[in-house]
Amino acid sequence: MYLSDTTKYLIRINFHAEGVVDKSDIIGAIFGQTEGLLGEEMDLRDLQRSGRVGRIDVQIETKKGETRGEILITSSLDRAETAVLASALETIDRVGPCMAHFSVERIEDIRVTKKRKIVERAKDLLLHQFDESTIDTVQLLNEVRDAIRIEKVIEIGEEKVPAGPHVLDSDAVIIVEGRADVANLLRYGIKNAVAVEGTKVPAIIPRLAETRVTTAFLDGDRGGELILRELLQVADIDYIAYAPRGRSVEQMTRKEITKALRNKVPVEYVKEHGKPPEEAEVREAEKSQIVKPSAERSPIEAVPEKKAKIPHLLQEHFREVGGHTIARLLDGNMRTIGEFSAADIERVLDRGDGKPAGVVIDRVVDQKLLDLFFTHGIEFVAAPDFSGIIKRPTSVRLLKI
Repeated sequence: MYLSDTTKYLIRINFHAEGVVDKSDIIGAIFGQTEGLLGEEMDLRDLQRSGRVGRIDVQIETKKGETRGEILITSSLDRAETAVLASALETIDRVGPCMAHFSVERIEDIRVTKKRKIVERAKDLLLHQFDESTIDTVQLLNEVRDAIRIEKVIEIGEEKVPAGPHVLDSDAVIIVEGRADVANLLRYGIKNAVAVEGTKVPAIIPRLAETRVTTAFLDGDRGGELILRELLQVADIDYIAYAPRGRSVEQMTRKEITKALRNKVPVEYVKEHGKPPEEAEVREAEKSQIVKPSAERSPIEAVPEKKAKIPHLLQEHFREVGGHTIARLLDGNMRTIGEFSAADIERVLDRGDGKPAGVVIDRVVDQKLLDLFFTHGIEFVAAPDFSGIIKRPTSVRLLKI
């Protein structure tokens, strides 16, 4: 039905005619029996012409020789005038030749109805239509760091193979298939990966494997099996980590990568069995690893002594910091960029002064402090002891002073 911008009220009238009548009969009765009833100022025809009363909408149903229905009339009159008009309509007692009964069901305030609809719709929008995603500060910082890490993919060797920025300085190397795999590991803070870029192993890979702890981490498909077969022939591989069957390293999440690297197995196991181990076999293989950590090394860091290599500059920092209850922040070249009390490490890092690559600290490092280092992108931590470490980030190297 028509509602003008100035409509205030809607009059709802129920009617009953004792006979069969049409809509035109009802409208004629309305105009005919109210004419002159309320005076010239409230004449229904004049009110319609001036737009103060809207079109009369009639809904009828005829059954068993009787006609029943509803009449809807919009009004821009004030409350009192609308009430008078509605009561005048109740005086109609005949439609054509039939007796009739008109009764006002209710008078609706259109504005209240609209407001009610607005409130209900607003509730619906609030509950269901808002984008629930929020901007988490930690997530925001991680995304920014991710972009920086991905930009740091470098190329090494005569073949210009893609690698993480720390692959040449690290005492451990992870061998993957392609540039996308290196980039994905960088996204999660693993900066010592290098790609073979095909089944022909570049010459730089065997040279790296000679002096570093080397882990092959290849796709869980036929291509990954072929590359592994060649790697085992030309390079000194120490461990093998497996991607889930049918998945590539570039598709894996942080949790999947961490799990795969944690479950790596010694190469001797694979050579003996000739196949990837099941999870139960992985746990058994970890128990029977040939290379054991030395008694002096932190239980967290199990790097074979024959390949363990601590830079000379870092050893100097060990000697200067140890026993003095201080913390020293270092850049990627092992240069000091800040020194302060070890008890203030949390406050200094949260303040965001500089971008340290490592920390040498004369203080026991627990899980909470290690998580803080990881959050701030610290790549290595040297401390007198590590206590209560349950979950170690793969991107943080731990060194016991």
